[in-house]
Amino acid sequence: MTSSSNKYLSDADNVLSNKFVRDGYIINPVEDLHQLDNIREFVEELGRDHLGKESLKGETDFFNSTHQYLAVKELNELRLSVINGLRAADWFKPAYYALAREAIHAIVGNELAMQRGINLSIQLPNDDSSLLPIHADVLNGDSCFEVVLWVPLVDCYRTKSMYILSPERTSAIFDDFKKYDGQTTDVIFETIKPHIEWLEVPYGSYLLFSQNLLHGNLVNEEPETRWSMNCRFKSLLSPYADKKFGEFFEPITMRAATRIGLKFKEPSLDDG
Repeated sequence: MTSSSNKYLSDADNVLSNKFVRDGYIINPVEDLHQLDNIREFVEELGRDHLGKESLKGETDFFNSTHQYLAVKELNELRLSVINGLRAADWFKPAYYALAREAIHAIVGNELAMQRGINLSIQLPNDDSSLLPIHADVLNGDSCFEVVLWVPLVDCYRTKSMYILSPERTSAIFDDFKKYDGQTTDVIFETIKPHIEWLEVPYGSYLLFSQNLLHGNLVNEEPETRWSMNCRFKSLLSPYADKKFGEFFEPITMRAATRIGLKFKEPSLDDG
């Protein structure tokens, strides 16, 4: 897809926008490393508290070594415990948004709806219970106008990360999608396997990607646990799909003109 220059955008925004359209994602250093460090410290505190490992703080790499502390069957209980702790912290979601605020503004807009609950993924080494087979969220009730902000709490690489398929190859699959009717996701994956890109996202960086693209993960074959978070953003007034405004999404940067406009009522000329 050829690049274009929008005279109403800054040069930096044009560069970022063109890269996102071309690749379907960007990986950049977070815009507020202090906030990311705060989030990571808080998640570690919640995790250690749940596992009863407070006394080990600072002595071990809690995140990469999580598999040493619990069995696979205990994983979801830990994940839900941490998620509940994060949702109770009123500073958490604004802090998460701050990690890529300017990039989201450039790519999505500055009047935004944000997913109400931020997701947390913990993938232990050699664990096949936490897999997301190849998929595109837009085929499962998400709006095609959404982007996903994916933030790791550890260095993510190879199978400790996620893979994605390019916009061109995803479109080619979709154009011939009837061929896969009734087939399993494994069939699609075998078709695209030679073309997937494993994304390297170190701690201190974020991944912002279009959920219209085919993506997923495999069994983590690295000797470390993966911790990552993800959350969807979309332009507040762009169309919604099954995940509705007020249910799945909430407004976070509604501007004054929109607030006024949503409350406006045409005057009635009826006597009654």
